[in-house]
Amino acid sequence: MKRKLISMILGTAIAASLLTGCGGQQAAATTAAAADTTAAAGDAAADTAADTAADTAAAEAAEKTTAGGKVGVAMPTQSSERWINDGANMKQQLEALGYEVDLQYAEDDVQMQVSQIENMIASGVNCLVIASIDSSALVNVEEQAKNAGIPIIAYDRLLMDTDAVSYYATFDNKGVGTAIGNYIKETKKLDEAKAAGESYTIEFFMGSPDDNNALFLYNGLMEVLQPYLDDGTLVCKSGRTSFEDTCILRWSRRLLSRTVRTT
Repeated sequence: MKRKLISMILGTAIAASLLTGCGGQQAAATTAAAADTTAAAGDAAADTAADTAADTAAAEAAEKTTAGGKVGVAMPTQSSERWINDGANMKQQLEALGYEVDLQYAEDDVQMQVSQIENMIASGVNCLVIASIDSSALVNVEEQAKNAGIPIIAYDRLLMDTDAVSYYATFDNKGVGTAIGNYIKETKKLDEAKAAGESYTIEFFMGSPDDNNALFLYNGLMEVLQPYLDDGTLVCKSGRTSFEDTCILRWSRRLLSRTVRTT
């Protein structure tokens, strides 16, 4: 089955031609001193894009499933409001079109997500929408879906090392990072601060290293902020500015708390 890539550019849906239906188918938080609204702006940018990507995934699932069919939606966790909203949005749209929806959250438990997808396949879903926890762990279950003739839509996080994916619905993650960086730049008037010899402190808490989107967001953010780190307008007292030093595996509260304590 031919794969198509659907890119969502910061909340703008790009229409794509669809294949004939098969029978019966990281965020990142950045904090700056005296800029409490920065993280909120980043969340807003990501949420807007995510809403549109969710809309597109629902539309793709509907077109890949015969009327009255069943769609399995596998989400990573309910610990983030973003994923709760995405899942609810897809479910609402698909049910409004007359489809049955099996929506499952795996609470960042990789094996639980594998089991949930296996159960969806066994229950006879006609299409799968998967927002993976760890794509490398899903290769075998994706092969099961492919062998059963079930199209797979990778949602937000690209499913790697498999040819079982029919579509990829996402948004411009680097663009989201750039938007966050520009918000910090404009809100804190970094160019004016540089000219006046002033500086602000900043610390970085980036997305999960097993989420390929997190690095794109980081690159977009640093494309804007790195010059201000280099000239001292922004000061990271912890010295942790690389993606490797600032990423938080699956946004673990334990790892995040430890990072905050040592900052």
